[in-house]
Amino acid sequence: MRATLRWAHADLRTHRGEALFIVSATAGIVAALLLAAALFGYATNPWQRVFAQSHGAHVWIHTGPAADPGRLADLDGVEAVSGPFRTSAATVASRGARASVELRGAGAEPPATGRPLLTSGRWLTPATPDGVVLESSLARALVAGPGDSLTVPATGRTLTVVGVADSAEPRYRPGERSGTVWALPDRVRDTGDRPGHVVGLLLADPGDTDYAVQRAVTVLGAGAVTDVSSWQQARSEAQGDTRLLGQVLGLFGLGALLAAALAVFGAISTRVRGHLRDISVLKAIGFTPGQVVRVFLVQHLAFAVLGALVATVLIETLGSAVPGRLGEAVGVWQGLPGHTAALLAVPVAAVLFIGATTCLAAWRAGRVPPVPVLPTGKAPGGRLSGPARRALGLGLPPGLVLGWHRAFARGPQTPATIVRLALPLLLITVALSAWTTIARFDSKPAELGLPSALTARADSGLADREAAALLDGHPQVVAAHPGVEVAALVPGQTGTIALRGLGTRERPYPFTVAEGRAAAGPDEAVAGQGLLDLLGVEIGDWVRMTVGGHPQVLHIVGRSIEPENGGRTISTSLDTLRENDPALRATLYQLQLRAGADPAAVRAELTEASQGRLDIHEVTSPADRLSTMRGVVAGLIAVLALIGLTELSTAIGGSVRDGERNLLALKAIGLSPRQITAVTVTAVGCTALAAAVVGAGLGVPLAHWLIDAEGRSSGIGAGIAQVPSPLHLLLLATAAVLGAIALAALPAARAARRRLVDTLSAVA
Repeated sequence: MRATLRWAHADLRTHRGEALFIVSATAGIVAALLLAAALFGYATNPWQRVFAQSHGAHVWIHTGPAADPGRLADLDGVEAVSGPFRTSAATVASRGARASVELRGAGAEPPATGRPLLTSGRWLTPATPDGVVLESSLARALVAGPGDSLTVPATGRTLTVVGVADSAEPRYRPGERSGTVWALPDRVRDTGDRPGHVVGLLLADPGDTDYAVQRAVTVLGAGAVTDVSSWQQARSEAQGDTRLLGQVLGLFGLGALLAAALAVFGAISTRVRGHLRDISVLKAIGFTPGQVVRVFLVQHLAFAVLGALVATVLIETLGSAVPGRLGEAVGVWQGLPGHTAALLAVPVAAVLFIGATTCLAAWRAGRVPPVPVLPTGKAPGGRLSGPARRALGLGLPPGLVLGWHRAFARGPQTPATIVRLALPLLLITVALSAWTTIARFDSKPAELGLPSALTARADSGLADREAAALLDGHPQVVAAHPGVEVAALVPGQTGTIALRGLGTRERPYPFTVAEGRAAAGPDEAVAGQGLLDLLGVEIGDWVRMTVGGHPQVLHIVGRSIEPENGGRTISTSLDTLRENDPALRATLYQLQLRAGADPAAVRAELTEASQGRLDIHEVTSPADRLSTMRGVVAGLIAVLALIGLTELSTAIGGSVRDGERNLLALKAIGLSPRQITAVTVTAVGCTALAAAVVGAGLGVPLAHWLIDAEGRSSGIGAGIAQVPSPLHLLLLATAAVLGAIALAALPAARAARRRLVDTLSAVA
């Protein structure tokens, strides 16, 4: 045992850099996997916590004023009912911000089912008749809290915020979903318009949600139901882009784990080839093959354990201090029940996976004979190929020719080294593709379903012509497309989708069509991927839906990229909807701005020009919600680069050792130490270049497929991927080659200047 420890200690002192790389790479990989676990927990559990504590309803059904939703309590499978509550629609303003809200009547005691969880302030009391409680996402949008006042421009009333509460219902989304405001029933009746009711159903079996909705709509009548939302929809929105962050971290963490395992395997294999004499000496003094295997295996397992411990300690102690969503996710994850199990399972799994890959290489070390011999008839460097001989005959520098020959004439070792080095470069290419895709939402939003920068909604006192003239008259507005967006019941009446009528046939709205064609004729429409998946339809099918009790039949002629509403949107022209309802008027305008125009400045100018009669919001880009991913991608690239450096150091060590075996021959044919150094440096550079070509060549199509697959699963749809430009790929390859050359220069120069007696002892 003492001899084993002394040999391991001597080997560690000789290869400190390689050991540090392995420890650092393992720490980075385990940290990425732990962050992925934290983000997954953060994405799911906060909503689950709110849902459980509030005894949340699985289904919320909105009806007109004439319906009697109380009858739904008698449906089979319904355990409890929240409400029904009287509702009305209104627009509220606070500190210059405006929002469409649903006023919901509630008593002095919160309901037992679907109970809002107060985060600040207090609940409603008759002592404050104008008091309201805001749902937390609406409160953030209005920058309002307890004690603040809200105004209702349509009636001139003032409401006082007395509390803010979390809810398990779908959250507020400007221009798409109204925010929830709880108020006393009398205030709901006096303040808003478009009266109605809302009822929540707590089901015995959440898996029967669609069936329960279908029965509820049948009981109430399709014309009475205006909107339906389910717990699955609310959970999906709550998870949102945080779940995407977790998926990205998990994917790259597993890829990095594989790359690191291969790098460790290559390091041990190269060390076995470079220490044949040492292994033979160990066996000559009495080490058994099993002891040799244990020496290599335990040594590298110790590196992996040390890296995993470093990562675990850093994430546990400093993870919550990371600014932004990552730090918040770690803080929430640390308080969840499964935190301890994940904190132990992830590092252990990573260490076991790395250990499994080292077993084969360590087993090969145990099979080294006490007196190593070269295979019969095989020269150390391989026979000089015909092209290499012809290149030397043409007068090309011998250092370059022999270096190229050494890089690609090492038998099966060459492709194995290229594959191990190409894997981190492949993952870096995928990470860069994710970065450029996010940047595309900022630089080219029109190509990704966001041709409009602003959405304007006119008050009831502003006529359509006056609103259109006011918007079109602004010098920075290219086009103001009138439109309307309503909730429609899908076939089977198990849920609602967004039906949009935008633009006219004379001035069509520029939908981003990824498949098929744009809607041009009567009854033609384009749909998002989420809607196609929800209904199980394809381009060319006809879809029947119910809007306010009236059927609407549309022919899907194309698939559009829809970043909002999970892609569950079908869009046609406003003229098509007016054919079914001639009295339909535009409720919103999508504004296209000139290139370089400042949306915030245009919004302020239009608001002032309309004297507050236009409610204007900036269109939210997915890039705003994915901004956290840029830091994540940068961190992943750093981890992958570290793994690449680990493999590169192994490749350099192997090439240097090959050069030491050939050093006598190279000096015998008259090569100078500088030329011998050039041989090793060229061999390493050619290996790095081949790996960069393979990594980029496979990484680009893989990144395109992965990003489009994520787009399809999220409902946005395929066609959003943006791979790095050829210039960026060239810079990546150049950086890899120049880095390899720079790292190889010093050890190659040292090896080329070794004394002949040292060389003889090394190859003996």
